[in-house]
Amino acid sequence: MRHKVAGFKLGRTTSHRRSLLRNMVTSLILEERIETTIPKAKALRPQIEKMITLGKRGDLSARRQAARYVMTDDAVRKLFDTLGPRFGDRSGGYVRIIRAGWQKGDGADKAFIELLGSEQLQEEKRQKRAEARAKKAEETKKAFEEAEARRQQEAAPDEGQAPEEKS
Repeated sequence: MRHKVAGFKLGRTTSHRRSLLRNMVTSLILEERIETTIPKAKALRPQIEKMITLGKRGDLSARRQAARYVMTDDAVRKLFDTLGPRFGDRSGGYVRIIRAGWQKGDGADKAFIELLGSEQLQEEKRQKRAEARAKKAEETKKAFEEAEARRQQEAAPDEGQAPEEKS
């Protein structure tokens, strides 16, 4: 029985599990929403909550503790400059886990884990992707029309000539 045994093993060695969680915390801070399996998301929640609490504290000691755990300087900056003030009046519960179906290969339950208040950022990303898709479709259509016009121009002079007979 696992009475009073905290944490998740996730089928990994200690060092692998630690680096996995550190990478996921860094990605979640930078992207504000990531897709992963449900056990990994549940193991990630306490880690990210501790990091955001450090970001709310905002002193030099907290910054150094966060820099020790988080993988990039950009993530540390965002944690203390953006996320700390965003959750300043909140006393916990900074992330939400949304179940998202199954993984195709092995049937694992998938989930999105996201920071609260990231809806605006997600909407901006969605709009940017839609604009990029529309621009690419327009360029493809234009290239297709140009190729069709070139093909018609090449075919027009050939129509005036008599076809060669094959012997």
